[in-house]
Amino acid sequence: MVLAAATEADRLADAPEPAAFAAADGGRLRRVAVGALDAVVVWRPADGWTTTLPASDPRRALIDLYLPICSATNARPITVGHLGQSLDGFIATHAGESQYVTGEENIKHLHRMRALCDAVVVGAGTVAADDPQLTTRHVSGPSPVRVVLDPTRRLADHYRVFNDDSADTLYVCARSLAREGETHFGRASVVAVDDRGDGLDVSAVQRVLRARGCHRIFVEGGGVTVSMFLEADLLDRLHIAIAPLLIGDGRPAIRLSPKIALSDCHRPRYRVFRMGADILFDCELGSDASDGAISSDEPAITRVI
Repeated sequence: MVLAAATEADRLADAPEPAAFAAADGGRLRRVAVGALDAVVVWRPADGWTTTLPASDPRRALIDLYLPICSATNARPITVGHLGQSLDGFIATHAGESQYVTGEENIKHLHRMRALCDAVVVGAGTVAADDPQLTTRHVSGPSPVRVVLDPTRRLADHYRVFNDDSADTLYVCARSLAREGETHFGRASVVAVDDRGDGLDVSAVQRVLRARGCHRIFVEGGGVTVSMFLEADLLDRLHIAIAPLLIGDGRPAIRLSPKIALSDCHRPRYRVFRMGADILFDCELGSDASDGAISSDEPAITRVI
């Protein structure tokens, strides 16, 4: 149903009125009258998708988690970052071992996000450490365009993303290091963008992907890459999965330019989901936490697990 909602969003982008859908066979959606008792999701032109399922319905949490991504259209694109980290804020050991900080449910979450998005972006460090395939092997749905950012051209072309036909791959490097007449790196297409002193111009990367029709972009990792997009104010949402694990010291998760005062720090509006043994924070970066403050009649402490 989530995949079907993502597909329907483009068809409904210019719809002037709300549209409701019920569940059909095979995970498809069937249009019904707004207000129908069997409706599971509703499209509202100004807001995108919402679910009408009651809180007691076991499908609600999973559908609700992904509806903000499904609501993206060509006119209203979205870029989502993700990191899985330990309780003490690390995504890997110093040696680069990261498989797996988070558990099986979060790994499935990554695959679902890939299936919902048009492009998945990772940095050279992630490719070097994990040799990922960046496909949707564990869930249904299409694999996205794979985008590898390698500003200094540290990678060789023997990694799997450069040598299989599972999905198209873009190899993005600094323009100053692009070779004349070069079109491919392994089987990946070479894309050269302007570089800055601290790496690639990720705004240019986003523009390249938007020009290719990618209006759902998933920045899967690692910490340096997600931080670059976050520092450039290019992320609409940030998923942080926190695992019950203590690494002690290692490769950090988010690293941004430091602030002097806490009042200068962004405290985004968020939702919290249990994901196996992990806790996922779904942060809406364009808003402030005060927009969704807990009402005074809510208990200050609630046991959720």
